[in-house]
Amino acid sequence: MSGDGQARSHWFDDEAGPVVRPYAMTRGRTSHAAQHRLDLIAVVVTEPHVDDPEADHSLSPEHVDIVELCRDTPQSVAELAAELDLPIGVVRVLIGDLVDDDYVHVSRPVPPAELPDESILRDVINGLRAL
Repeated sequence: MSGDGQARSHWFDDEAGPVVRPYAMTRGRTSHAAQHRLDLIAVVVTEPHVDDPEADHSLSPEHVDIVELCRDTPQSVAELAAELDLPIGVVRVLIGDLVDDDYVHVSRPVPPAELPDESILRDVINGLRAL
């Protein structure tokens, strides 16, 4: 009970500050069409033509943060989630928005199954040495 006889209706303490639910950041969306490309090690890079993402008032502060973090150094999806202290699902949706609006692009590392076999590489090296 608070001093005025009313029960406290919020579940967090006064020191917690404002609480924004993740679904508010994504406008209720839990996935994005580009999400199939956004695994944890996918690398996000800001497009070179992007000058000032803050000038676009349609972007949320989290969108702007992602663009700024990826401007100088490409970041993985996992790194962005850790840096922004947001759930991976939220970061994936936000990155998908930025890909759609051409603010960033995503590149995926080559899966190990698609890399050439080590024995083939050794044969190529040995063949080049034989020349």
